[in-house]
Formats: sequence, structure tokens, C-alpha cells
Amino acid sequence: MQHGKYRFIAGFLALPVILYAVFVISPFVQAIYYSFTDWTGLSSDYKMVGFKNYNWLLHDDLFWKAVGHNVVLLLVVPLVTLGLGLFFAFMLNVGGRGRKNSAISGVSGSSLYKVIYFFPQVLSIAIVALLFQFTYNPRNGAINAFLGGIGLDSLQQGWLSDPKLALWCLMAVMVWSNVGFYVVLFSAGMSSIPRDFYEAALLDGANRIKTFFKITLPLLWDTVQTGWIYMGIIALDAFAVVQIMTVGPGGPADSTQVMGYYVYTKTFHDGQAGRATTIGVAMLIVTLIFAVIVTRLGRRERLEY
Repeated sequence: MQHGKYRFIAGFLALPVILYAVFVISPFVQAIYYSFTDWTGLSSDYKMVGFKNYNWLLHDDLFWKAVGHNVVLLLVVPLVTLGLGLFFAFMLNVGGRGRKNSAISGVSGSSLYKVIYFFPQVLSIAIVALLFQFTYNPRNGAINAFLGGIGLDSLQQGWLSDPKLALWCLMAVMVWSNVGFYVVLFSAGMSSIPRDFYEAALLDGANRIKTFFKITLPLLWDTVQTGWIYMGIIALDAFAVVQIMTVGPGGPADSTQVMGYYVYTKTFHDGQAGRATTIGVAMLIVTLIFAVIVTRLGRRERLEY
């Protein structure tokens, strides 16, 4: 049984490892290499410039403004998205009144609500961004029309043209487009938690809030942690909503500039692909640091049931 075992394993692993190396590792290596060049992205001619691009990056004000916006997205979007996802999933699975056959159940019509919450996932982010661009339109958008219809004209805003509001409007779109996925994901996790746990907690006098923090959240922690990393990566990108929805794009007054769109600008507008790949390397480093921090801070003893 042991004869040829390693050759057998290597035979199965060879193709996936090669594909991973070619399509994942190789682009990273090439990006790091080109970050040390003055490549324009439009020709095959370039020369090595050492750490000149990185020195430029450290002193570029627009880059640091973009980093600041990405940090805000990184702090707000995952927290709000996962918080709403956990709340809605808890209500759909555990938050309803007890029924004859079970002391624990979701709210009435929970199956329909799951479909409704998941609907934004069916739409591409480009379609979602276009829909909300029309919604935020200051002249004939749905938000200002609604505010005007109920007599709150003073609250009407130029939502995407106000530097103080534009980034928050983008965050609202990112939350709306992603929360449904986590409602379904967390609902699947909660449905696998034995109902006996909740029934025992109710017999001991625990309310819904206490059962959430003492039973549901600890048993779903691995799923929440993975979702936090995934949402963090989405927040660090944010290219599509910035490109489609904002003035400029990236405006007004660079108030929605993010690293992902700055890479695009440097490559296709300025013809400075070497500097663009330098920003890409910085994004890679920030993403890895974020993943390590979330993994370290979120490390808990694994609970089994």
C-alpha cells in the first residue's frame, strides 16, 4: 500500500500547483518586479529605477488620502455588513415566537425573507452601482424625490457631489449589496446549531440577547472571522462603485479616491504602470496585514457540537 504513495499524491497535486503558480503566484511576482521599473504599460521598453517608485509612493499625498479612505471603508463596511447579517439571520432562525412543535423558531415568513435579502447578490456590482447612482441623483433621484414628497426639502442633498457625504453613500451601497449573502451564510450556520442549546438556555431564563452572545456568536465565530476577512478585501478594493458612481471618478475633490482606482488611474490615464504596480504591492501588503490581524485577534478555542 505504501509503494508509490508519494508519486501518486504528486501526480494529483502537480496540475493544481502548476495552475496556481502560473495564474496566482506569477502575477504577484511580476507586479513586484515591475514596481522597480519605469514601465509605461504601453511598450516593452523599460529600465530599472530601484526604489524610486516606492520613494515617490511614500511622499505622494493622494496615495495617503486614498489609504485613509480605504481604512475608513475597512473599519465601517465589514462591521456594519456582518452586524446586520448576524442580526437578520438570528431573527430569521431564532428570533421568532415559539410554536407548537418547537420552542425556538424564526420569524413568520423567514424563507421568503431569505430570498429577498439574497436578491442583491444576483445583480452584478456594476448594475447595483448604476441603480444607486440614479437613486442618489439630486434632481430626479428617488431619495430626494421621497424627501420632497413628505415635505423634508431641507434634507435634500447632492449626495455624490458633497465631499462630506460621497464616501458614506458608497459605503451604504457596499453594505446593501453584500449583507444578503451573509444573511444566508449565517442562517446556514445557525440552522446546524442544535435546538437543544437554545431550549436549555430558555429554560434557564436566558433572553434572546443573551442566547445570541453566549450560544450563537461563539458557535459561528469561525464563519464570522472568515466573512470579516472577505469583506475587508472588498472594502480595500471598492473600485467598481468608485469608477461608476462618483464624480471624476474619485471625487469630488478626491473625497472617494481609493487605492484600487488609483492603480487604474496611474496605469491607463497617466501611463505609469511601474508606479501603478507599486500601489498594487502596497495593497497586497495592507491586505496581508489586515488578514493576519483579524486572524490573530479573532483566535478562539474551537467549539464543537
